[in-house]
Amino acid sequence: MSNLTWRDRLARARSEEGSAIIEFIFLGVLMLVPLVYLVMALARIQAGSYAVTTAAREAGRAYVTTTTGQDATSRARAAADIAFIDQGFSGMGSLEVSCSTSPCLTPGARIETTARVTVPLPLIPAFARDVVPLEIPLSASHLSTVDRFRGAP
Repeated sequence: MSNLTWRDRLARARSEEGSAIIEFIFLGVLMLVPLVYLVMALARIQAGSYAVTTAAREAGRAYVTTTTGQDATSRARAAADIAFIDQGFSGMGSLEVSCSTSPCLTPGARIETTARVTVPLPLIPAFARDVVPLEIPLSASHLSTVDRFRGAP
């Protein structure tokens, strides 16, 4: 049996009061910070994914609905730029347009639009990006068909 009296045991118990709260807060913060960063990174990647999907689709629609061939490419790029800007990727996205026929706006022609963006992970300084690639490339393609009942370009 221990030589400690009940007063010594009570004093020892009181000296450790509050330590569980401190441990809980420390471990909670230690586990919460990576979780918050993961959510931020996934949200940014999802925004990039939505931006390329929307940019490819809207660029294809803008291309095939134009009335003249000269305006088609500029309209497609403008539609893609709006989609990139909407998701916070202003000036970071690119668009490629390819046609199945020549001229592109021939009735029944297929137009493939491919949008690309590179999503940088949040809160990473520029010097670290030079050493380790901390960006995620995303791309999406959309196939649009020129209306076969439209007039010749």
